[in-house]
Amino acid sequence: MTSKPKIFLTRRLPPKTMDRLQSDATLLHCDLDRSVTRQELIDGVKQADGLICLLTDQIDAELLDVNPALRVVSNYAVGYNNIDVDAASARKIAVTNTPDVLTDCTADLAWALLMASARRVVEGDRLVRSGQWQGWEPLQLLGAEVSGATIGFVGFGRIAKATARRAHAFDMPIRYWNRTRLSPDQENKLGVEYRPLDDLWGECDFLSVHVALCDQTRHLISTAAFEKMKSTATLINTSRGPVVDEAALVTALENGQIAAAGLDVYEQEPLVQPALLQMPNVVLAPHLGSSTIKTRTRMGDLAVENCLAACTGKRPPNLVNTGLTGTAWS
Repeated sequence: MTSKPKIFLTRRLPPKTMDRLQSDATLLHCDLDRSVTRQELIDGVKQADGLICLLTDQIDAELLDVNPALRVVSNYAVGYNNIDVDAASARKIAVTNTPDVLTDCTADLAWALLMASARRVVEGDRLVRSGQWQGWEPLQLLGAEVSGATIGFVGFGRIAKATARRAHAFDMPIRYWNRTRLSPDQENKLGVEYRPLDDLWGECDFLSVHVALCDQTRHLISTAAFEKMKSTATLINTSRGPVVDEAALVTALENGQIAAAGLDVYEQEPLVQPALLQMPNVVLAPHLGSSTIKTRTRMGDLAVENCLAACTGKRPPNLVNTGLTGTAWS
C-alpha cells in the first residue's frame, strides 16, 4: 500500500480541514496555536513531501534548499507574495493558492469598513460603552452620507467588482482604475467609468483598494495621492498593507487631507503605526477579509487538494507557477 504523503502544516486550520489532513496524510506540525518560528519551519520542511503555509510564512530560496524532495508549497491564501515563486520553479516545486472562494466575504468586509467609517459606528459604540452618552443631540457624531456618494476602486478585479455591485444598491456613481481597462461593453454592463489614477484621487468620496502587492503597487497610495484627495474622502484597504504608505496616511489624517480610513491590512502586519491606534476616525480590523466559517473551510479544502495532488504526482488544481516543467504531470 502506498504510504501517505508527509505534509508539514504551519498553523491550525478549520476542523473539517484538519480532519481530512489527519485522514489522508501524515501530518507534521509544531504548536499549531501560534506562529511557527523560522527554525521550526526549516526543520518541518526537511521532513515533508508538501508544505501548507500561511501568507505570514516567508518561503524563500534558503528554506526551499533544505529539502530537494519537497514537491509543493500550498499557500492558504489567494495572494502569494510571501513565496519566492521563481526559486520554487527553479527547484521544480509547485506553488499553489486558494483563489475564487473569498470574493464575496471580502467584499462584505470592505463594505462593513466603509459603512463603519462613514457613519462613525465604532466611535458610537465606544461612547455608549463608556457610560458617557447623554442621549440624542443634533450634532453628535455626524458622519458622511453613503447613498449617492461617488466611490472609486483602485484595482478592479473580482473583489472590487463584487464590492461595486453592493455600491449600486446605494445609488453610488462608480469610478475605477485598473492596469488593464475594461472594454466599453464591460464598463456599460457593470455601470462603471474608468479614470486615470490622477483623476480618480480627487473625484471620489470613498476609495477602496483592491490591487495585488508587487513592486509597482508598493506605496501606490502615498503622499502624492493623499494631496489630491478630497478632504472629506475615506480610504478603505482590504488588499495588502504595503500598498498604502502608512506614515503618509497618518500625515494625511492629521493634516485633514482626508477624513477617515477603514483598514483590514497593515504595512508591517501585525504591527500598526502607533498614531493610527489613537485616531478615532480610523476603523481597524485584524485581517478579517476571508474570516467566515464557510470561506476559511473552503480555503482549507483547496489548500489540501492542491497539496495532496502534487504529492501524489498530479497537477494541482490551483497552480501558480503554471509553466513548471520536469514534474510528474508535465
